[in-house]
Amino acid sequence: MTELPPLSPNAWLRWAVVSKLLPPDVRDVLEVGCGQGGFGARLAMRYRYVGVDMDEVSAQVASSRLKALGNGASGEIRTGDLSVLAPDEQFDLVCAFEVIEHIDDDRGALQSWADRIRPGGWLLLSTPAHQHRFGPADEMAGHFRRYEPDALAHLLTEVGLSDPQVTHFGMPLGYALEAGRNAVGRRRNARLRDADMNTRTHGSGRLLQPSGRGAGTVTQLGTLPFRAVQRAFPRRGPGLVARARKPAET
Repeated sequence: MTELPPLSPNAWLRWAVVSKLLPPDVRDVLEVGCGQGGFGARLAMRYRYVGVDMDEVSAQVASSRLKALGNGASGEIRTGDLSVLAPDEQFDLVCAFEVIEHIDDDRGALQSWADRIRPGGWLLLSTPAHQHRFGPADEMAGHFRRYEPDALAHLLTEVGLSDPQVTHFGMPLGYALEAGRNAVGRRRNARLRDADMNTRTHGSGRLLQPSGRGAGTVTQLGTLPFRAVQRAFPRRGPGLVARARKPAET
């Protein structure tokens, strides 16, 4: 049995929702901001996968994790932004998990992602919910903002995508995890005072990530009941998952 990379507790909560929203009839996937490849490895087991990330350290970890999957996975990692793709390279599904909040021009980023979707294809993303919850953890991670569900859905339609679906995740465990990250942020932000947003962003992809098999098993089993509970609260939780479709050509 192939051993997949461990996920953090919050990532397990997120994956429980994301995995249910993976659309049918997808052949290939682009993940923007793939980080250390926790989700990428899982997507590469199902589809032809390309992950891109600006952080060279995280990209190297993600690449080694894909290689460790052997012939059971079909994927590659490229270091950089979307310019590392061929000009006409498009995908059935473009993903960006916990990325858009790191980008000042979020509408421009969404448009560039939408341009990489084939007609009839899909965009799937996640992001922190509710601006009033913006706190030390957001500052530490290099976030520009958090999102209201209706505002995020409207932004997706502005870049030409249709039928946006936005759901919360993380009720109730996600609130406790967020409180813990805020506590870490309060301690670290003094040291990060002179760090720019890119430095904070790259660091956030490596912070609090389980690396060993034992830690991964603990988080997987420990979050199992909470992954079930959150399904009963699609309108509550500190995180959002959104899906929208690019209209098919007529």
